[in-house]
Amino acid sequence: MKKVAIFVDVQNVYYTCRQAYQRQFNYRKLWQQLDEQYDIVTANAYAIASQQDGQIKFQDALRHMGFEVKLKPFIQRSDGSAKGDWDVGITIDILESAAIVDEIILLSGDGDFEILLRHIQTKHGTPSQVFGVPSLTANALIQAANQYHAIDEGLLK
Repeated sequence: MKKVAIFVDVQNVYYTCRQAYQRQFNYRKLWQQLDEQYDIVTANAYAIASQQDGQIKFQDALRHMGFEVKLKPFIQRSDGSAKGDWDVGITIDILESAAIVDEIILLSGDGDFEILLRHIQTKHGTPSQVFGVPSLTANALIQAANQYHAIDEGLLK
């Protein structure tokens, strides 16, 4: 079986599924599908730290499935804006994993990752798969991936 590393931009998946479908992503179903097809070497889920009961239970469920949950504090700026994205952390982890796995699997619709996927393909020959909500996934990201999987009814709760 191919060795894969999975990287989940939790905030992106949550908000795009909510916006497009008003439903939640089914992480358990995704894990079952991928675990049958691949040897999962690394599985990271990147989220914002929260003390809300629902978030704590969600993060515990991800850990129970096999994800390492990486948390970053939510920063509320004095002007009312907020910061809490994981793009740099995801990028570093993908760069490190690309040299040791057969394929990278990214769950995000963020077009900022397009250059990263092209880089790992060129530098390491590591192909990538992207899972994203079709209407909210950057076309550049879809084009950069070797395989694109639409998040649709089959991967929703």
